[in-house]
Amino acid sequence: MSTPDAPRSLAEALRASDDAAMVALLRTRPDLLTPVPNDLTQLATRAGTRASVVRALERLDRFAQQVAEALAVAGDPATYGELLGLLAGDGTGGGDAARAGGAAADAAEVRDALDRALATLRGQALVWGGDDRLRLVRTARELLAPTPQRPSPTGLGPTVAEAMAGMSPGRVQSLVAAAGLAATHDAVSAVGALTALFTDRTRMAALLDEAPAESVEVLSRLVWGPPYGQVTAEPAAHLRWLIDRGLLLPTAPGTVVLPREAALHLRGGRAHRVLEATAPPVEAAREHRPQVVDATAAGQAHMALATVEELLKDWDEGGPAVLRAGGLSVRDLKRTAVALDVPEPQAAFWVELAYAAGLLAADGEADERYAATPAYDTWQELPAAERWAGLATAWLAATRTAGLVGGRDSKDRTLSALGPGLDRSAAPEVRHRVLTLLTELPEGSAPAPESLLARLRWERPPGAGASDLRSRLATWTLTEAELLGVTGRGALASHARALLAGGPDQLLPGSPDNRLPAGPTQPSPPLRGGRPTHPPVHPGPPGEAEADGGQPAPRGRAGTGGTHPGPPGEAEADGGQPAPRGGARTGSTHPGPQGETEADGGQPAPQGRAGAGGTQSGPRGRAGAGAGTKAGEPGPRGEAGAGAGQPGALSRAGAGRTGPHGEAKAREAEAARLLAPLLPEPLDHVLLQADLTAVAPGPLQRPLADALTVLADVESKGGATVYRFTPGSVRRALDAGQSASDLHAFLAAHSRTPVPQPLTYLIDDVARKHGHLRIGAASAYVRCDDEGVLNEILADKRAQGLRLRRLAPTVLATQADPAALLEGLRSLGFAPSAESAEGDVLITRAHSHRTPPRTPPEPVPDGPPLPDTTLIDAAVRAIRAGDLASTAPRKTTTPGTPGTGELPRTTPAETLATMQAAVLTGETLWIGYVNAEGAASQRVIAPVRVEGGFVTAYDHTADEVRTYPLHRVTGVAELADD
Repeated sequence: MSTPDAPRSLAEALRASDDAAMVALLRTRPDLLTPVPNDLTQLATRAGTRASVVRALERLDRFAQQVAEALAVAGDPATYGELLGLLAGDGTGGGDAARAGGAAADAAEVRDALDRALATLRGQALVWGGDDRLRLVRTARELLAPTPQRPSPTGLGPTVAEAMAGMSPGRVQSLVAAAGLAATHDAVSAVGALTALFTDRTRMAALLDEAPAESVEVLSRLVWGPPYGQVTAEPAAHLRWLIDRGLLLPTAPGTVVLPREAALHLRGGRAHRVLEATAPPVEAAREHRPQVVDATAAGQAHMALATVEELLKDWDEGGPAVLRAGGLSVRDLKRTAVALDVPEPQAAFWVELAYAAGLLAADGEADERYAATPAYDTWQELPAAERWAGLATAWLAATRTAGLVGGRDSKDRTLSALGPGLDRSAAPEVRHRVLTLLTELPEGSAPAPESLLARLRWERPPGAGASDLRSRLATWTLTEAELLGVTGRGALASHARALLAGGPDQLLPGSPDNRLPAGPTQPSPPLRGGRPTHPPVHPGPPGEAEADGGQPAPRGRAGTGGTHPGPPGEAEADGGQPAPRGGARTGSTHPGPQGETEADGGQPAPQGRAGAGGTQSGPRGRAGAGAGTKAGEPGPRGEAGAGAGQPGALSRAGAGRTGPHGEAKAREAEAARLLAPLLPEPLDHVLLQADLTAVAPGPLQRPLADALTVLADVESKGGATVYRFTPGSVRRALDAGQSASDLHAFLAAHSRTPVPQPLTYLIDDVARKHGHLRIGAASAYVRCDDEGVLNEILADKRAQGLRLRRLAPTVLATQADPAALLEGLRSLGFAPSAESAEGDVLITRAHSHRTPPRTPPEPVPDGPPLPDTTLIDAAVRAIRAGDLASTAPRKTTTPGTPGTGELPRTTPAETLATMQAAVLTGETLWIGYVNAEGAASQRVIAPVRVEGGFVTAYDHTADEVRTYPLHRVTGVAELADD
């Protein structure tokens, strides 16, 4: 029996909940917060919209969905006992029901799981009411209840009453008689009698005992769904027996359905064939010593850094061209895979990782190409462990998914690396969840992929007919984590555990705290054919900032979350007069002369108070936490609490000032600290061998590696890198300005073995010939003091393509450009060098092409962004206050006219008179108010002073004193005494 004060609607249920429950609701369903509802009635209406309910249902775990599905086929309202019976069954069924019951969890386990599921559904405003009157929100019931066009997930069909609606009274009475029931005086009571028969376990069992074996077989095929079947105009005898007794009811010509009550009897009262009350465990497939896992992961981390460096070094002078539609061509991806010596899917992963970390971008020039960003140069100077931590953090937060490269989009176009269409909003959450599940295993244990995927499918079941994207993302996560060094031999490494202390919403590389340092930056240009990475910014005249709707806000107003200074001390908030001393709208930042900030509307808060989401800086630097939270209570000498903004002079930030981004940086630093001892120390030497090779037994120090890369060619990589010296590589070093003596000294200083004689001869031979021929621009000429060398070139048939002619005994000229002439003579075995117009030797070094400063790509959020605590607290206060204003009892504005709950409408004279009277009597008034943007709201105020066209009052809505212009008050009404 329902209690007298039981809620009659979802709005009343929300009204009875506490602020903690409201905060949890808005955090789990952030779409309800945009824009902030005026009151709880509007919040309840928004929570019942189809789009919001679908989104909430999709994010439930499997058992919570089963509870919602069971409520959809139960009565409205349902009791806790009825719901528990639909989930656990009554044990009276046979056959499949009994077998299903054997696989189900025991009653105590189901009861505990049901309590948790109901708490989740209530917390997300999908279910309301007490245990004696459980109600599923109407939209959810419509989505989950069975219809002929959309069967229920439970496999149940319509009830007897629903299936027999519209059936003729004579037909209804014939069904009642065939079932052995007494005739009734009307069709409604006949339907009730048949329903009572099907829900009576004893009588229903007796009826089925009389059924032919073929009829029972038909029922067994329909019992778990779908419940619909096709029959002919003259059905067989066993089908006729079922139809005559109402066990199969016609829904359309040739179509019959098994009624829900009959199916539940055959199922033993169970709504689902298999009840998934508990999450399947993640099983360990292999176990390793944690030290082995960490060492393996560190080796992979070192290889990841080397691969990213090699990729960007290969693109150092300008990488591949950007396709017209955006992205990397298939040919360029294959070329990159060959250069990195990895398969193409791995090459796509490394390219996307560098792009996500802000190390790679398009240069934005007319002939657009990919190149390293200035952030890459800064990244190279960091210690190896910090470089890895930056890559791992970028990977965890990236929504771009390299595993999709090579697939097809909805328009059957190939998805290319760095191209549009690779963002998947669920990717960061899935990566974080997969790695978090690995932390639940013993250290050193690698999971069984099947059990991991089963757990993810239970936590977020894929929709009917939808591709299981989360399972694919999880599979890619395991592969990419091994490549990146997050896992070793399939088990999570200790340094990776440090990155998982926070949730996925705290791993945002697009935030200023987490971007790789790159100096002044500008947003990355949008990928061609894709979305821009940043919204456009439109600067306006001084003191004007675009507010939420894009309309310029006059007189120094700042829109929500925006910051734009206007004329000194002028800022309007949601309502009220302009703040004379530095007021700012909710979420804005505006320092004033006295450091005072106004929120929501009204007069400025004294002594540097900050309203909801506001941030200010006063003479003493006091900053509130916003939304009136105690954590942000301003203290003496400018102490800032949690969520406080810009500190003033002598301010000191408390522990709460760190924020989620500061915590993310701290976790990144901890991961780097744990990884650093496991990485090999860079070496300052190589081992020279007589076969013109050098072996680097480990990673080399950067100056040594750069110099050796110019002097020799990389022959093989791995645990040790093998470099080979060739005439071409030595000539490359000489072209870079090195002399033979410099090369000999360099090798002697960095070799642990004596310099082999063949290498010494090679350097001397190439140096002796190098620069003997000089090439300049005529179009091009060749100059040499030895006439015999020039005669040899002219006599060589291979040089005919250069079309050389003699200008002087020691000079040859050609129409070819100098670069072509250089390559042509080098192909003939000569070692020419280029010279300037003054006759000086030109030193050629690799030109490092860089893009303009770029920021990393912004992750594409999965729905509305997650609100922070300050915003949620402020929203709860605003909703509560608006609800107080809309539900407060008030006197009628005119005699005999009842209050309607709408905004009051009074004349300006009546408004002024009522305000002045309330100042004298101390009464509380209910007013309608329209702010500068035209948004109407309701407020409960206690007027204190009326003068100069403004009313100063204590606003119960915002719990502070504010000032309102009277011309914006649409009307006023007195509140009832009770």
